[in-house]
Amino acid sequence: MKKIISFMHISLDGFVAGPNGEMDWITVDEEIFDHVGKRISEGDTALYGKVTYQMMENYWPTAADSPTASKHDIEHSKWYKKVHKVVLSTTMKGTGLKNVEIITGNISDKINEIKQREGEDILLFGSPGATHSLIRLNLIDGYWLFVNPVILGQGIPLFAEIKDKIKLKLLTTKQFTCGVTELNYILDNSSK
Repeated sequence: MKKIISFMHISLDGFVAGPNGEMDWITVDEEIFDHVGKRISEGDTALYGKVTYQMMENYWPTAADSPTASKHDIEHSKWYKKVHKVVLSTTMKGTGLKNVEIITGNISDKINEIKQREGEDILLFGSPGATHSLIRLNLIDGYWLFVNPVILGQGIPLFAEIKDKIKLKLLTTKQFTCGVTELNYILDNSSK
């Protein structure tokens, strides 16, 4: 069965964006791009909220076409074009979208159906609103966090409105030269 892995950049104090959605504090470089590229190249399904999907759709389909495209732009653009995209939205319409599945309601049943399909894990990119919804529905199986060496003090938290404790098991860590630390967790079901 496929797992949903939430992929997020996060501040040291637990925010995924500033109060107005700012992400200018996120540190990325070629070392991180190469590391992430290896992991996501194995994925066949990407999950987004509407806002993140629209940001991705406005950039990645043509990112490789630029004469100044980086290695990361070329590789990620190629992956983005082929990956199956699932979008959580109550307002988007799915007509004419290639390789895009829109979930407008009955999220739990539809996500569980997608998890039963053949293939690799489902990568949930950014999308704090969608992430909060999926956490409340107990649908996220792991967290792939990139902790940035910054304290924001306020913003959009990764973990909001959590009612029950969520136990995690640390799989791997990686320290990048730029100061970002990767933490890779899965749910710890051993205590259930």
